[in-house]
Amino acid sequence: MDPQGGPYLNRKALLSPLGAARLCQLAMGCAVIAMVTHSAGYSGSHGIFCMAAWCFCFAMTVLVFFLDATRLYSYLPVSWDNLTVTCAAFATLLYVTASVVYPLFFVRSECPYAGCEVRDFRIAVAVCSILGTLAYGAEVVLCRARPGQIVVGYMATVSGLLKVVQGFVACIIFGSLANGSQYSHYAATIYCVAVYAFSFTLTAVVVIMTVCRRTKAVRCMPFDRFVVVCTLLKVLLYLSASVIWPVFCFDAKYGSPWRPSSCPRGKCPWDSKLVVAVFSFVNFGLYLTDLIYSQKTRFVSSPVSANARV
Repeated sequence: MDPQGGPYLNRKALLSPLGAARLCQLAMGCAVIAMVTHSAGYSGSHGIFCMAAWCFCFAMTVLVFFLDATRLYSYLPVSWDNLTVTCAAFATLLYVTASVVYPLFFVRSECPYAGCEVRDFRIAVAVCSILGTLAYGAEVVLCRARPGQIVVGYMATVSGLLKVVQGFVACIIFGSLANGSQYSHYAATIYCVAVYAFSFTLTAVVVIMTVCRRTKAVRCMPFDRFVVVCTLLKVLLYLSASVIWPVFCFDAKYGSPWRPSSCPRGKCPWDSKLVVAVFSFVNFGLYLTDLIYSQKTRFVSSPVSANARV
């Protein structure tokens, strides 16, 4: 028994819908990693990304499950509710990406051996990855704040979850920029890169402040108002970048409106520029949606997580 008179182990880490979702995450993650290393295989940058995503999510879930089951999270200087829903949302996005990339580049490949045993394993990997996506998505749904509920964990709100998606989309933009996008040719495109980096930094600061329970560090205004101000600034910046980037990349005066026929697939600057343009509009829409939802969110800072009160 602990000093407060309760059991050392948290029974709800197992005997609850949230516990069941995490057990499914562990089972699917273990199955995927085992099948990939056994026979399904992976190669190239796409395969390495998928394997890294699955391993990262599995290790993260093991740590979260262990800390929750042993109640050791109460010794950490973080908001446990905010941390777990952030991890679940990020893992969902990683699993969704891997569930699309792996079948696209590996399942459709020709059978290297008679009987197509390798392809069967790859199909099984894809199925388990999709099930893992559903398990992580179920945790996000279970932890998400409901309408009319007093918001203790900001990351459990729609606005908080949108910030995880915004950060993930920004990482895709950065990856495309690093893949030969030739953004340094014009001052205008360098400005767009600065916008992407600054907006990502602001989003990361809000998430870190929330998870680390440092929302009161903003002394000049309430935290929810600070979030709205930051979001409005990011909307305006992304609006400018979403207009400037396509002009300086696809206008005939500065670039090429059509993909060059001699451009190699996978290493074409035009492809990278197109990805950046598309996801710039995606993130602009996410920031605009976040701004709308931020008007309805009233964050209540609390040093004690909801799980700790169970």
